Amino acid sequence: MVVTDATAHLPRLYNAPEMLGEAQTGQTLPIAPDQARYLGTVLRKKPGEHARIFNAQSGEWLARIIEIKKDKGIFELERQLRAPLQQPALVLAFALLKRDATDLVLRMGTELGITHFAPLITERTNTHRINPDRLRAIATEATEQCERFDVPEIAPPQSFTDFVAGWPKGQRLFAAVERGEERAVKTRNLLPDAHAGDGFLVGPEGGLSDRECQMLLKYSCITPISLGPLVLRADTAVAAGLALIGCGLRSAAVLSQ
Repeated sequence: MVVTDATAHLPRLYNAPEMLGEAQTGQTLPIAPDQARYLGTVLRKKPGEHARIFNAQSGEWLARIIEIKKDKGIFELERQLRAPLQQPALVLAFALLKRDATDLVLRMGTELGITHFAPLITERTNTHRINPDRLRAIATEATEQCERFDVPEIAPPQSFTDFVAGWPKGQRLFAAVERGEERAVKTRNLLPDAHAGDGFLVGPEGGLSDRECQMLLKYSCITPISLGPLVLRADTAVAAGLALIGCGLRSAAVLSQ
């Protein structure tokens, strides 16, 4: 099934699997407080109007608002709009950035198909803290906006060394290395389409250190790549790399629907 013109512009809200359960026509369920405030206070929705609710297990459903108050309400499921679709696994490992830049990485990565975010602490990382709940909320909002079903996982921060050493040897990790020729690091200029389970690594604003670049060369599953002759901001590098590497992966997912 596909979203029709009549339902495409309805509000789209993530509903956790444990809340939705085994979705079926006629099922009623409570509206989460934050969603009730959004629907009732911001959008001025009334009983009888509709929204779309979804998750990766149940797919997307048309839900009618039975009751809505300031911070609570009730949905009734009317019909399934789209069956669940598995998002191909794609990992983004990125050095923690300043708050706004990290927020942007989460939003762009979610829209470009990332299923697992791995925040890293590198030698030049200038912040080591994150607010997991806040980042989860950003990823959820981006998921609702971009029509995918699953909210990406966000791992706790870990050191660059531990992440690289623990990367699965059977999967490819493409690492963006700026000025590779100056560091005796041979980089690829043509970026292949990613396969499910592959990853993309981007360093901090100051770039990876020489020691970190040389560490990448020790692992045959890690391929240093170049994003061109210009030195990009870290958040720009994320968008550029994912747009190139994940193009084929996302196209294959769309064709399978």
